[in-house]
Amino acid sequence: MLPQEIIRSKRDGHKLSAQEIASFIEGVTTGTVSDGQVGAFAMAVFFNGMSRDEAVALTLAMRDSGDVLDWSDLPGPVTDKHSTGGVGDNVSLMVAPIVAACGAYVPMISGRGLGHTGGTLDKMDAIPGYISQPDVTRFRKVVLETGCAIIGQTADLAPADRRLYAIRDVSGTVESVPLITASILSKKLAAGLQSLVLDVKVGNGAFMEKSRDAAALANSLVEIANGAGLKASALVTGMNEPLASAAGNAVEVQNAVDFLTGRVRDRRLEDVTLALAADMLQSAGLVSSNQDGMRRAAETLAGGRAAAVFARMVAALGGPADFIENPEKYLPKAATEFAVKATENGFVTGIATRDIGLAVVGLGGGRIRPDDSIDHAVGITRLLQVGAEVRAGEALALVHARNASDAEAAAAAVLSAYTIGASKPPAEKAVIRRILPRG
Repeated sequence: MLPQEIIRSKRDGHKLSAQEIASFIEGVTTGTVSDGQVGAFAMAVFFNGMSRDEAVALTLAMRDSGDVLDWSDLPGPVTDKHSTGGVGDNVSLMVAPIVAACGAYVPMISGRGLGHTGGTLDKMDAIPGYISQPDVTRFRKVVLETGCAIIGQTADLAPADRRLYAIRDVSGTVESVPLITASILSKKLAAGLQSLVLDVKVGNGAFMEKSRDAAALANSLVEIANGAGLKASALVTGMNEPLASAAGNAVEVQNAVDFLTGRVRDRRLEDVTLALAADMLQSAGLVSSNQDGMRRAAETLAGGRAAAVFARMVAALGGPADFIENPEKYLPKAATEFAVKATENGFVTGIATRDIGLAVVGLGGGRIRPDDSIDHAVGITRLLQVGAEVRAGEALALVHARNASDAEAAAAAVLSAYTIGASKPPAEKAVIRRILPRG
């Protein structure tokens, strides 16, 4: 089938057959479909959407573009989570070892940064020696021995998604519900999961800014996952401010280590992490209720078992054996630090979170083109949260940059992103709602 005819059909609003979708995705995988055609297809889907059957067919075609793992030899349930992307969202680095320490196996295949949002894989690449894209043999070995492995797509797992993902990032088609759904689920289905919990972000720092859009995406993910044979549920969580007090790559890894070891834990980050861990444990059948899952996850975190699992995973994938004890010794550091100071007294009443993410991209911590390299050292830390009281001259955040001019540009963007008011605003819930399969 000619790719341009498939594009034309979707452009004109027609429903594609499973055969047409499979043919196009085969071309994406083999390279017979050009980047321009991939971008045109993505744009056609962006404007015209897809039916449930089309989305299931796209997901399965992308899954079947490479190998599908089989974990039937593991002595425990296989589960995972996935976030639709936000700013300061390093939950994966904590939730995978928490759930693994509770007896599940978490083969987490993650993506790189997309648009203004950070990517889990880019964060892990900040750890020197860490092999973020191992071969399947090593991936399986690490999951078996440590309980979890946070890696990127290998050449053999959902290769069609890897190419489509990169083109979506630079073609203005990131926010398409069917494309997001197929991208996420194809990787998870290729990972051979038995259950999946989805973290769908909503707010000014998410791809879905409106509650109805986030709910639509969450329902799509759950429905298409179940249609493709994967047990799934979702949480809708708030992204009207950075989730962690850090945004960047190395700085978010440091934040995650601080969280796991109990040195510092951002409150909203802890709420979301424990809620996702609880749902994962329940969906995996390791606890009988969500409340029991919350309790078990909290005890595992507090007892240091999750930190120990993270340390073993990092070492097993080539990172330093003492990384959890000495992250500062290994993580790259930016040459310049610049404090962003408030210009008035008051309370933080709002944060333009997307602008914080774009400031990190501007520093070099994200990509403008698919082949751009990442500066893992740059980022923003000590981000004050909504509701914090501040006085003129006090720091709203700390910028980590390569040079003074980059630092000043990012600081101006961060300052502009903060709104200061006279009254303390009501706190927004970090976890907004749960979405379970219908029936």
